[in-house]
Amino acid sequence: MALDNALSWQPSLNSEFEQPYMKELKQFLRAEKDQGKVIYPHSSNWFHALETTPLDKVKVVILGQDPYHQPNQAHGLCFSVLPGIKTPPSLVNMYKELQTDLDIIPATHGYLESWAQQGVLLLNAVLTVEDSNANAHQGKGWEQFTDKVISVVNEQCDDVVFMLWGSYAQKKGAMIDASRHCVLKAPHPSPLSAYRGFFGCQHFSKANAYLSEHGKLAIDWQLPVD
Repeated sequence: MALDNALSWQPSLNSEFEQPYMKELKQFLRAEKDQGKVIYPHSSNWFHALETTPLDKVKVVILGQDPYHQPNQAHGLCFSVLPGIKTPPSLVNMYKELQTDLDIIPATHGYLESWAQQGVLLLNAVLTVEDSNANAHQGKGWEQFTDKVISVVNEQCDDVVFMLWGSYAQKKGAMIDASRHCVLKAPHPSPLSAYRGFFGCQHFSKANAYLSEHGKLAIDWQLPVD
């Protein structure tokens, strides 16, 4: 387990891999595999969010909780699924808000790679999950690692937009310095909670307005046609 393809993050995060919690996490994951359990995403994608969005390019952070736990869905970016996979309900609601907010026609796929390439760090709190067993890897160490990721962005970047959707993300983002960054809060886009204030939050246009005000290129939220 290493950040081989996430060079910009290595100086700030490599020491985490020598911490006791990370060694325990490695042992846990190895034991799960030895028992024949299927883990998502593939190990080559555990750090895909960091690989796709270099530290010095981070403009927006969207926090998720747990990877998708069905085959061929998770690939290391929160809320995103691989091409050809049905768009999950929370992402459908994100597309609805995008259409209301910025008049962007909903994509026919759920592959958010182009957002990540533009500087949107799509970070789950937990980076692995067992097949068909949601939240199976919570409390095993990933949260401490992703807390460090958020801390690094908070301390080393300027004028980043943090989108904190739902109480879990808001608690995890409590460390963020709102005097240096833009912190946007709303209910989670899940069908269970989107109607409580996610719809109408206008986070996508607010993010772009903030980025423009601080001399940064706005995010093109329109996804490429699949």
